[in-house]
Amino acid sequence: MQSVQPALNGRGSRGHERQPFYGAANQTYNWTSNTYPVDDYSHNSRNMEEALSFQMAQQMSFSSPAIDAFRGGSGVYDGHGSRYDAHGQAVQGEPSKASRSQRSSNVGPHFEQGHYGRIPYPSLQSSENMGSGIQHRIVPHPIVYHQERNQGPIYNGNISGGVKNFNISNDNVLQYMKDYAATGAMHDSDERFPPPRCHAGTRGAVLYRVLDWYGYHKRPGKPIMWIYAPAGYGKTAVAGTVSEKLEAKAAELGFSLIGATFFFWRTSEERNSPARFIITLTYQLFVSIPELVPYIERAVKGDPMIFSKALEVQLMKLIIGPFKALGDTSHMPNRLIIVDGLDECINSDQESRVQKWYAEDQERVQARVLDLIHTLASQSLPLSFLILSRPEPWIKQHIESPKFEDLVEPIDLYEVGDNMEDVEKFVREELTRIGVDDEDLAEELVDRAGGHMLYASTVIRHIDDPNYDPRTRLKNLLHGSSSSNHDLTHSTPFSSLHELYRQILRSCHEGNSRTMVEVLGELLVSDRYGLNFSSNISLDEAVRILDGLSQRETCSGMRAIRGLHSMLNTSYSGDWFIHSSFPEFLRNPDLSMEFAVDGQEKVIQRFLSGCLDCLSTIMLGSTEALDELHVQYALFNWPWVWHYWIPTDFGPTVKADWSEMSRKLLTVDLRACFVRAFSLPDDDKRPFNVNYPPYLGIPDSSNIIFRDGAEAIYDSEPLVQQAVLHVAHSLTAAICHILKTAHLGSGRWSETFVGAVVYYLRDRVGEAENWPDDWRCDTVVQSLKTLRRESNVDFVRFKEGVYEKCKHWPGKYCDYINMVFDYTCIDS
Repeated sequence: MQSVQPALNGRGSRGHERQPFYGAANQTYNWTSNTYPVDDYSHNSRNMEEALSFQMAQQMSFSSPAIDAFRGGSGVYDGHGSRYDAHGQAVQGEPSKASRSQRSSNVGPHFEQGHYGRIPYPSLQSSENMGSGIQHRIVPHPIVYHQERNQGPIYNGNISGGVKNFNISNDNVLQYMKDYAATGAMHDSDERFPPPRCHAGTRGAVLYRVLDWYGYHKRPGKPIMWIYAPAGYGKTAVAGTVSEKLEAKAAELGFSLIGATFFFWRTSEERNSPARFIITLTYQLFVSIPELVPYIERAVKGDPMIFSKALEVQLMKLIIGPFKALGDTSHMPNRLIIVDGLDECINSDQESRVQKWYAEDQERVQARVLDLIHTLASQSLPLSFLILSRPEPWIKQHIESPKFEDLVEPIDLYEVGDNMEDVEKFVREELTRIGVDDEDLAEELVDRAGGHMLYASTVIRHIDDPNYDPRTRLKNLLHGSSSSNHDLTHSTPFSSLHELYRQILRSCHEGNSRTMVEVLGELLVSDRYGLNFSSNISLDEAVRILDGLSQRETCSGMRAIRGLHSMLNTSYSGDWFIHSSFPEFLRNPDLSMEFAVDGQEKVIQRFLSGCLDCLSTIMLGSTEALDELHVQYALFNWPWVWHYWIPTDFGPTVKADWSEMSRKLLTVDLRACFVRAFSLPDDDKRPFNVNYPPYLGIPDSSNIIFRDGAEAIYDSEPLVQQAVLHVAHSLTAAICHILKTAHLGSGRWSETFVGAVVYYLRDRVGEAENWPDDWRCDTVVQSLKTLRRESNVDFVRFKEGVYEKCKHWPGKYCDYINMVFDYTCIDS
C-alpha cells in the first residue's frame, strides 16, 4: 500500500515529526516593509513599533496520516490552552511543562499568542488509503462552467443530495467541503483562467485606493469597500489585480492576505446562485487561516447536513462560530474577502438555470448576500470585504441604508482616476503592438471608447486577426454603421460584448420584457432628437412622461428597466446610454435578437398619438389642474413631436398614417390647449422645453409640422390641409384670447406666450408683402392695438418682453417687430 509523502518547503516538516508545520523550531520571520507598488502610486503602511520576529506555535492534528503530516502528529495544543485528541475532542488536564515551554518560546513580542507564520501548500502524491483525497486541484471536467464530481445540486437556493456517509473522518473534511464549494468562483480557479487583469499602467488610482484602505496589520475604519461602475468598466479586472498584488505580498510575509474570494457569474450554474457562497468562503478560510481548522472541522463533523441548511445558519456555524472560538482576534492579521459581480448573482434555480433568461428574485437574493456580508462585517472579525458590482438601484439602495452607513466606503470606478487616460494608454500600446501606426484612427478609437475599457479591448481583439489587415478592419469598424457592418455582426470578439448585453437584458423579469424593449426604443429616439427634454431631467421623470404618452401603467417603465441601470445614465446629458455600443446593439436585430427595438418612425408616431390623446381631454372652460408631467409635456411639445415624425418615404402607408393623425388632430380643441399652455406660470424646474416652435402660425405647407419633402402629402391629402389650417387659426385665436383677457392685466406674461407672439409677428406679420394694409386685417395686431388703448402700462411691459426675447435676432427681424409696434401706436 502506497503512503502519502507530503512535500513541504524548508519551513515545514516531513513525515510525522512533532515539529510545528508553520516553521522549523527557533526559526524567525521578520517583517521588513509593507509597501505595495502600484505603478506610479505606492503605499507604505509600515506602522510597527519594532521589527517582528515570531513563530507559529499553534499545532493541530487528527488521526489521518495525511493530515498528521501537515500538523505534526495527534493530540496537540491549539495555541489557546486547549488540547485535543486524535478525534478533535478536548482533553482535560494541564499540558506538560515542556509543552508549555515550547509554546511560550515560539511567541513573538507583538503577537502574544503567535498565530502567524508561513502556510505551506503541500503537493500530495496519490494514496490508495486516502479515500477521495485532499488534493488542492483536480483535473476539471471538460464541460464549461460545470464543477467536476459535484454531489450537491442546488434547489431553490439550498444544496441537497449526494450525502451518502455522515461519518466524516478528519482527513475528509476538506474534500467534503470541496465537493460542495463552487471552486470555479475562486480568483485562481482553472474555470476563470486566464483571469482578467488591469492593463499595465492603468487603474493605478483605484488600486491605490483599495490597498490604502485595506491593511492586514491594522483593520480599516470601515470594513467594507464597495466599488461600483457600469458594465464593461473593468471591475473584475480590478478585483483580479488586487488579488494578484496581495498574493505577491503574501509571498514576502509568509501567510495569506486573501481570506477568500467569490466571483459571481450569471452563466455558471455554480456561480450565479448564493447557495455555495458560504461554503466556498469557508473552504478558503479553512486553507488561508489555519487557526480556524479544528473549529470548522468540528462544526462540519457535528452537523454533516450543514451544507443544506439556510445560508444564515451556515454563516454562523462555519465562519462566525469558529472565529469566536478563537477568543481575542485583535492581534490577528486582517484578511481580505473579495466578492466580485454581485449583480451576476441571479439565483436562477432548477436544473435549467443556465438556459433561464431572467431571474425574478435577483433583487432579493443580492440583498441577501449583502446582509450575509453585513453580518460578518459587524462581528469585529479580522476580515475586510471588497465588493464589486454594477450600481443597480436595489444594490445601491441597500448599501446606502442606515445599517450599512458606518460599515461601507463606496468608490465610483467611473470617477476615480482617469478612465479616458487609461483607455488611451491601452489603445495606443495595443495598436503599436499590432502594427497600426495611425494617429487619427487611434484618437477616433479612444473617443469612441469613451473610457469604456471593455469596448476598447473588444475592438483590439476584433482587429488583431492574422487573416485581416488590422488598419482596414479598424477603419471599417469606426466608419461603418452597426446595421450594415458585416465584420461587426460576425465578429467573435464582439460576440462576447453582445452576449453580455443579451445577458443583462435577459436578467430582467420576463413579464416586463416587452415594456423594457418599448422604453429602450423610446429612449433611443429621445437620444437622437432630444424630444425637448431639458438637461436637468432625470431618467425617472423621462420614463414617467413616456409611460403617460404610451398609455402604460404608471411606473411600469421604470420597473421594466430597473435592472438596466448599469447601461443607462440616471440624468440626461445629451444621451441616456452610457456607451454608444449598446444603442448600436439594440438597433441591429441580428445582434439584439428578441430585444430589437422598433424603428424611430413607429416610436415617434406612438409619441404623437399619445400627445394628441392628452390634448383631447383639455377644454377651455375647465379648471382642472394640469399636474401630470406627461400632460404638460404634450401641451407644450406636441408640435415638436410631429415635426420629428420624419417618414423615410411617402408611400401609401405613410399617407394613410398622416391622414389618420390629421383626423385625430382635428378633434382636439387646440385653441383651449394653447390658452392653457400660455396661462401656466413659468417654472424653470419643468424637465422639458416650454417654448413653441416658429412657423406654427403659418396656414400652409410651410407650417412647422411639415418637413422638407412633405409637400406632396399636403397637396394630395385634404385632411392634412385642414389640420394645418386648424393649427394656425387656433394659435391666432389663443393669442388674441390672452391679449383680451382681463385677468392678465398685471402684465405678467408667461415666457411661452411672449415667445409665441414673437414668432407669430416675425413669421406672419413681419414678412407680409402689403403692409400695413395686411396688418389691418390681422387679428393679433388689432388685439395689440386694443391692449394699448385699454392698458398702456401692460402694453409697454409686453413690448419690453418681446424686445428682450428677440434682441439677439438678426437686424431685419427686429426691424419687423419694431414696425409692428410702431403701427399699433397709430390711432386709426
